[in-house]
Amino acid sequence: MDKQKIVIDTNVVISAQRSQRGASAKLISLIGTGLFDFHVSIPLILEYEEVLTRYKTSLGLNQSDVEDLVDAFCALSIRQNKIHFRWRPFLPDPKDEFILDLAVVAQCDYIVTYNRKDFVGVEKFGINILDAKAFLQVIGVIP
Repeated sequence: MDKQKIVIDTNVVISAQRSQRGASAKLISLIGTGLFDFHVSIPLILEYEEVLTRYKTSLGLNQSDVEDLVDAFCALSIRQNKIHFRWRPFLPDPKDEFILDLAVVAQCDYIVTYNRKDFVGVEKFGINILDAKAFLQVIGVIP
């Protein structure tokens, strides 16, 4: 079986920081292990950094922790630097369009998110929407 290609929505990254024992934290801990390909774009990395910085105090992080986490994402991901086309408008929330753009260009199998309703219809592009636990089940990490 080919490695699954994924985009991880920011809400999963935040969830992983809130609870180190949940499915989100497990998924984040598996980035770079070869179990799946993790795709990012500049807009997604900037969103990770912005949201982590905004919530760093409530997450128990300092700015150095945020920078280290973002640096790790950059080092362990497959970056899509050239997104030449956009499917906009397609999604109900225009702020999520860049995630769809990335997933289409990277030919991702999944967008991992807790906001399924924000990605209604992406199946048209061959992309499935799963939460972290369901994706971990797909790759056989949990039953």
